[in-house]
Amino acid sequence: MQEIEQLGPWFHNLHLPTGAQTAPNHTLGDFPAFKWQQIEPYIPADLSGWEVLDIGCNAGFYSIELAKRGAHVLGIDVDPHYLRQAEWAAKQFGLEDKIELKQLQVYDVARLDRQFDLVWYMGVLYHLRYPLLSLDILSQKTRRMMVFQTLTMPGENAVEAPDDFGINDRARMLDEGWPKMAFIEKKMAGDLTNWWAPNHAAIEAMLRSCGLRVTERPGHELYILQVDEELRKNQQWNQSELLSATGQQWQQAVGEKVAGKNKYMVGQNGK
Repeated sequence: MQEIEQLGPWFHNLHLPTGAQTAPNHTLGDFPAFKWQQIEPYIPADLSGWEVLDIGCNAGFYSIELAKRGAHVLGIDVDPHYLRQAEWAAKQFGLEDKIELKQLQVYDVARLDRQFDLVWYMGVLYHLRYPLLSLDILSQKTRRMMVFQTLTMPGENAVEAPDDFGINDRARMLDEGWPKMAFIEKKMAGDLTNWWAPNHAAIEAMLRSCGLRVTERPGHELYILQVDEELRKNQQWNQSELLSATGQQWQQAVGEKVAGKNKYMVGQNGK
């Protein structure tokens, strides 16, 4: 189709109702359909009434699949090229009334006055300079579940983190299963925006620290998460920092954090 060529290049290979495909010769194969096949069994077949946020929606493959199940989807991306593709694709499937598209950074979600039953967060975290900030923001906007994927370091080991450890006991952080992220200073695969590669232990630890619990792992680097209210309670200590980082009023929220810090310092000094 001429419109496909005019809107190219495409990173998502969409299988259109006409039978045409947007990127049939994709270097990754039928992408991202093969990832969707892994995840699909873990997503409710009926998403009627669900509000979904698709971070880095690209040409809208996942937004379309979720809208087909009845969800109302907000797809966001920083690239207007991809948003034009997604807008066109939604119309081809007759889903333009279920898919809303906005040019936003992930950090802008902090200022959205809404929450989402499902947050779709795939292929974005490792492109961000401030990855944990993004997870803090999104976890607070998640009502039920999140689907998460990121580039990772090799290895599946994860040590059980101690509740506390001494300041001179840092050698334990060299353990293979200790949560850690590799920083990519220059390029990876020719991409200047590939900044981070966490290991599996770091992914689970970061998610727990944001109030999210891993329930399923459909495939390599794929995580299905549920909101865990007990874990979420532990997130509140950094509320003032999160508010400041997202340009919101933080002074009132800092009171509890300072009070807790003062108690800690008293304990350390033995007074």
